[in-house]
Amino acid sequence: MNCTTQAPLVVVLVEPAGALNVGSVARLCANFDVAELRLVSPRCDPRCEDARRMAVRGGTVLAQARLFNSLTEAVADCRRVVATSGRRDGEPLELHPPKEALAWLLQSPHADAKAPMSAAPLALVFGREDRGLSNLEMLQAGRLLAIDTGDRYGSLNLAQAAAIVLHEWQQLSRNPSAHPAVDQASPLPDPCARGHLEAMLEDAENLLLDVEFLYPHTASARMAKLRALLQRAQVSSAEVALLRGMVRQLRWASQAQTS
Repeated sequence: MNCTTQAPLVVVLVEPAGALNVGSVARLCANFDVAELRLVSPRCDPRCEDARRMAVRGGTVLAQARLFNSLTEAVADCRRVVATSGRRDGEPLELHPPKEALAWLLQSPHADAKAPMSAAPLALVFGREDRGLSNLEMLQAGRLLAIDTGDRYGSLNLAQAAAIVLHEWQQLSRNPSAHPAVDQASPLPDPCARGHLEAMLEDAENLLLDVEFLYPHTASARMAKLRALLQRAQVSSAEVALLRGMVRQLRWASQAQTS
């Protein structure tokens, strides 16, 4: 299997509410050599005494954790994103068991990928303790990972889930040849950086609102369908650049007709 561990792995927690969980995940990051912990709008003080006490040797990871206002910002520089889900129905993308989702995350950049992009971070995203990730947040991932917990309880404690996933990641990283990667028979160009795709979608939404293809009260739902389509396709940087060029040319043409 053509895999690499050179790209740094970052763990992203979306709106964590429990300081003990944040500290525990920081400790796990230190245990499993995760490059960075990123926190999206935490609902607790991530550097309080409880968090520091649980972090133990992960204190440095906790102290250096970066804060973001949204998941979009937190993964904007990432090459591949895997998000976790404790739900069993209603997800906007297909669910994958840990080994499959993480094998996809570990795949090497396509041979045509630019060097800076090939070293871009890989992201593992964990949702809120009480309600996980929204559909829109899940659509920012290339794969959704689900841990099989049986039929009685559908979800795990945040720190427990992180421990299972990071242990699987470490095992896969150390011995990738033992776990066949997903979709390796016909490798595709690497997905574009999340920030580039979101910028293109923002341009497209503004244009479609201006030409009244979209309306404010339905724009979010219809753009979610477009985002899901592009996520399933895992569009490359070149393809996003093509789409953004089309959007800008269409905006110019529509403005020219009205002037």
